[in-house]
Amino acid sequence: MKTPESNNMGVHAAKKNREMFAIKKSYSIENGYPSRRRSLVDDARFESLVVRQTKQSVLEEARQRCNDAGLTEEEVFLANAAAENKEAETAVQRAGLVLRLRESGGSLSRILKTVENLKGTVVQLESRPSKTPGCQLDILVTLDMARSSLLQLLRSLRQSGALAGVTLLSENKVDAKEAWFPRHARDLDNCNHLMTKYEPELDMNHPGFADKAYRERRKQIANIAFSYKYGDPIPHIDYNDDEISTWTSVFKTVVDLLPKHACAEYNRVFQLLQDEGIFREGAIPQLKDMSDFLQRHTGFTLRPAAGLLTARDFLASLAFRVFQSTQYVRHPTSPFHTPEPDCIHELLGHMPLLADPSFAQFSQEIGLASLGASDAEIEKLSTVYWFTVEFGLCKEGGVVKAYGAGLLSAYGELLHAVSDKPERRPFEPASTALQPYQDQEYQPIYYVAESFEDAKEKFRKWVAGMSRPYEVRFNPHTQCVEVLDSVAGLENLMSQLHLEMMHLQNAVNKIKAGF
Repeated sequence: MKTPESNNMGVHAAKKNREMFAIKKSYSIENGYPSRRRSLVDDARFESLVVRQTKQSVLEEARQRCNDAGLTEEEVFLANAAAENKEAETAVQRAGLVLRLRESGGSLSRILKTVENLKGTVVQLESRPSKTPGCQLDILVTLDMARSSLLQLLRSLRQSGALAGVTLLSENKVDAKEAWFPRHARDLDNCNHLMTKYEPELDMNHPGFADKAYRERRKQIANIAFSYKYGDPIPHIDYNDDEISTWTSVFKTVVDLLPKHACAEYNRVFQLLQDEGIFREGAIPQLKDMSDFLQRHTGFTLRPAAGLLTARDFLASLAFRVFQSTQYVRHPTSPFHTPEPDCIHELLGHMPLLADPSFAQFSQEIGLASLGASDAEIEKLSTVYWFTVEFGLCKEGGVVKAYGAGLLSAYGELLHAVSDKPERRPFEPASTALQPYQDQEYQPIYYVAESFEDAKEKFRKWVAGMSRPYEVRFNPHTQCVEVLDSVAGLENLMSQLHLEMMHLQNAVNKIKAGF
């Protein structure tokens, strides 16, 4: 439940961040709300609140500046772009207009004459009978025109009695609704916005709140992550005795419990990590060593994070097979519980399964689905992530096993999850995405997947119904996300798939010939 205090905080964040939103169209925030432990779902919901408030603030401010209360969202962005400088004002903008004509007489010719007088060029013109009562025609006109002239044209058309309505379509840069998302792995440099709800300097309930030395240590490690850029070597952290002791305490507990309660995929990779000397008592694994290990097995890599990332930024990283991981360690007075993810949670909870091909692909598909998704869909994706990657269970030979990182790195909730106390439901993304979560106590409900393959198949069918009007795919050769919204792009992809199918068919034929 949102309190007046949290709403006020949201308003304050909206005011503070409106310039960032208007210029960069960022959907991330830098302020959080109180809670006891990390919740990607609440992160997403809070982001949605701030986005709405920020957007409203931007629109109202622009309408006041232009003295026009009727400006639409697209027109506000157009006005802001034109106001940047003289060059931006006279820059030619391609835009689409939908005009609703009350009668088909000479109205259209007068409109086209106005476009000509304002030195605009008509690129496309289409008409159709209008379904709007009192209107005869709907006209779609695409034109090239200076931004300042385009705004003048819109004001002129709205004053015309021959028109029942004028709509500026989102096209090219006149677009307030399209979510920015990273297109290349280097763009993740812009996906490091934090939720500061658990910072030891801000949260009195944080075990490190009164520990000045611990707060300084956290700040030091956070600054290392903030300085990291795409292509840099992952920085080495010299962990101190307290941090190593905390790791060892948790590691011993995990070694005792997980062979019985973790899924087979987790235990298989955990053993590999022990065999390679990455997982051992008395030494916290370095992110570089773990990243190299993941890259060899599934192509995933790690990137240092300064703290709790916002939901949209965190999920976007998964699309590039990049996991943003913290490097700091929980406070030594609370080795078996942390209100926020630390490197122990990430290393012991997430990393082993990211080295499993099937689970890695599932994680990437959640990330790809988040790119360009609406705020409401980010909330649903975050909820699915919460009940799978963080707190998921799966069947293994008729026995329920854990694969969620929140379970694999927290022995109390792990034992609760595999007991008879909670309710278990089959994993179905459509219903899972709407299930209220629990971030104060242990989960009362867990979702059980038949297998990772079954979970992936159900997830794909669910994602296909999302509102995004295009598909995206990750090209591992270029480290780019490609938007599949053109015939040329689809033909190129089909050519690649045809080549892959040819290789597969040749392999099958050779195996058959061998028999």
